Formats: sequence, structure tokens, C-alpha cells
Amino acid sequence: MTHRILVVEDEPSIAELISINLTHAGFKVDKAMQTDLALNMMRDELPSLLILDWMLPGKSGVQFAKELRANERTRFLPILMLTAKSEESDKVLGLDSGADDYVTKPFSPKELVARVKALLRRQTPVEEVGPLAIGPLQLDPVSHRVLAVWPNTDPKPIPLGPTEYRILQFFMANPERVHSRANLLDKIWGNEVYIEERTVDVHIKRLRAALAPVDCDRYIETVRGSGYRITKTPTLT
Repeated sequence: MTHRILVVEDEPSIAELISINLTHAGFKVDKAMQTDLALNMMRDELPSLLILDWMLPGKSGVQFAKELRANERTRFLPILMLTAKSEESDKVLGLDSGADDYVTKPFSPKELVARVKALLRRQTPVEEVGPLAIGPLQLDPVSHRVLAVWPNTDPKPIPLGPTEYRILQFFMANPERVHSRANLLDKIWGNEVYIEERTVDVHIKRLRAALAPVDCDRYIETVRGSGYRITKTPTLT
């Protein structure tokens, strides 16, 4: 299967550089200069991954990413944010908007291709496991559905982005174990050398935010100085 990448970038030279390198790596590449055109191109068929520039004419890449994450059809679309902003606060904002990874300009084409491949690898299961349950949390790896099932209430679906889903699946398959940021990078991101450990914290924050409306965020614990774990017996608050 040839993955199709949609590049949303308003600078033609950069869009062409990305397209050439991804094509040489075996991907099919489409290009759009602004978000409304990109949305039209995604109407009939979603790409395998979206490379999205932060600064675009009209609607910004950050706002577009938020809208894609709020839409049921595009909620799980992998998004790689591309921007000249390099401050840590900008990276966090990009990730908080819904991006799965972040590359700053100027960038190495080799690094960009490596990150695209790493993001696409995350779409495969962390490991072959059956249905998982921790407390009220239930995860079905076949349907990719996560539910909160509390006594005497109807099951409530929990919408998760692709990276948050993989983190939760890994946690639930390995309960009570403390996982360092480096270990999570290895297991979830495939030991991709370009990913910063700070990225783990952002995705954990997003996972907790998704679990909070159904009172399940407290099952994800921070172990000071060590990392994170999921527990079967969270502290009552």
C-alpha cells in the first residue's frame, strides 16, 4: 500500500522540496496552499498523513488542526506541524492544537521523512492484544474504541487521537508498571531519535484531558522523577 501524504504549505519552494523527498521515499504526495483547498481534497478520501504549515493565508494551521481533531471523520488523522516557530512554548501550542509531531524550519529533508515514517508506524497496533480493561476503562483493539463503563450508567465513548490511543493501549497492557519518558518514546514512537521527551508530557496531558470528562484521568499517575503509569487503584480525590 502506498501512503498518500497531503502537504498544506503556502510557500511553493518548500512544498516542492517536501514533495520531492517524500516521493523519492515512496509516498504519493498532494499539495494545497491553504486550508479550504486541503479540506476539499480530503472530502472524498482522507490522506494517510497531513503535513500542515503553522502560518497559512486565511485560517492558520493551528486552528485547522483543532477543527480536524473536533471532527469525527478526521479525529485520528496523523498531523505533522511544520513551522518557523521554534520556542518550546510554540511547540507545546502546536501539539496542544492536535498535532502529533512538530518540525521547525529550516529542516532536514531526511529528518522530515523519518518523522513521517515514524508517525505512520504509530498507526499499527503497539502489540497484538485482546480487549483490555482497567477500572471503568475498556479498550477494544479491533474497533479502536475506548469506553468508560461505570456501574449503573450507560457506557460512554472516549474520543482519543492516534498517539493518545496508543499510549493508553500500552499502559493498559502493562498496568501498575512505571514507564519512563525514554521507554515510552521507544515503545510508542519506535525509538525515533528526533522526538523530544517533552513531547511525551504533552501527549499525557492530552490523554488525561480526554479521560477527565468521564472521571478516568486519575487512573493515569505521575511518578515523580520516574515517569508515568496506569493504576487499578487510583487515589480518591
